[in-house]
Amino acid sequence: MIDFDNTEIAFRDKKNYDLKKARWLFSLVGSDVLVKTGSVLLQGALRMRLPVSWALKPTVFSHFCGGETIDECDPTIRQLGSSNVQTILDYSAEGKESEEDFEYTRQQIQATIDKAVDNKHIPYAVFKPSGLARVALLEKVQAGHSLTDNEQQEMDRVKTRFDHIISYGAKRGVPVMVDSEETWIQEVVDGMVDDLMLRYNKEKPIVFNTLQMYRHDRLSYLKETIDRCRREGVYPAFKLVRGAYMEKDRERARKESRPSPIYPDKEATDKAFDEATAICLANADEVAVCIATHNEISCLKAVDAITSSSLPADHPHISFAQLLGMSDHISYNLASAGYNVCKYVPYGPVKTVVPYLIRRAEENTSVAGQTSRELFLIRKELRRRKGA
Repeated sequence: MIDFDNTEIAFRDKKNYDLKKARWLFSLVGSDVLVKTGSVLLQGALRMRLPVSWALKPTVFSHFCGGETIDECDPTIRQLGSSNVQTILDYSAEGKESEEDFEYTRQQIQATIDKAVDNKHIPYAVFKPSGLARVALLEKVQAGHSLTDNEQQEMDRVKTRFDHIISYGAKRGVPVMVDSEETWIQEVVDGMVDDLMLRYNKEKPIVFNTLQMYRHDRLSYLKETIDRCRREGVYPAFKLVRGAYMEKDRERARKESRPSPIYPDKEATDKAFDEATAICLANADEVAVCIATHNEISCLKAVDAITSSSLPADHPHISFAQLLGMSDHISYNLASAGYNVCKYVPYGPVKTVVPYLIRRAEENTSVAGQTSRELFLIRKELRRRKGA
């Protein structure tokens, strides 16, 4: 039995100071007004080149990120690993524009692959497509517009960067997850990832595509990908998430006078997520899946499916994932029960990861009950320790 209310396991590697700081942070991000105002002020400070690291690094940054460099993440990797929680190092650069930035990001991702080879607590690498390509270029390709010669050469370099990372991971035996993007560039990302999956997943799952299950086309895409991979004799591999760009995707559809790509309500999204999970688990010997969610019900349903199918908790094709600094009650209790569990550990210069930090704050504010649940469990553990 998994008990997500077991705070002793959930916070066993956290000191009282850490819990009190987390209590303070989640109290702040629980205020919608404060988060929106703070986001605007922070973005303005960055545009004006004002110093922000002194305020962010010891507070929000230290809670949600592993460090500014790969090596600075070592204490976090060790701490998580001591509780059987693994790490996915995530160089959180996005929205860059220059070839120099894209090449630096590629080098960072390949450095995380090297780190994974040397560290048993790092099972995957990951990258975000918009960290390796201009969004405007991907948007133009997906819209079907003709590219100039320079743009075609630029797109060729994007594909080469993708291939270099995946081939490097394949040679070193490290699977690579490709994160999702907004709907207006996801189709072109899917095309590149599909090709890479067919090339590199012949012997084992190497390339993972991320599916945002709040999109009503993702369930059919999942089934079609599995069928295609079966015909080609390769392993399909997915990271399942609910989705990160709901408001942006809906607003874009409204402006373009087209139907929203997003399910109309949370219930439909939950149903699609759980169905996708069930499909992957029912075919676990040939389909690899990372169940990346902070939803307790979805995690428990997955555990029930794994148990009822007599699959081992540590099946090599099945893992769970949550973000660093969030839902420790899920991560640590699953890991304690023997499941493969990972934490996404973002890293990078403070200014580089600010967009990530803003999204985390907004996510905690927008997901109903997320912040209150975190606060309840933190306060429960502090009371338990006080009475112990």
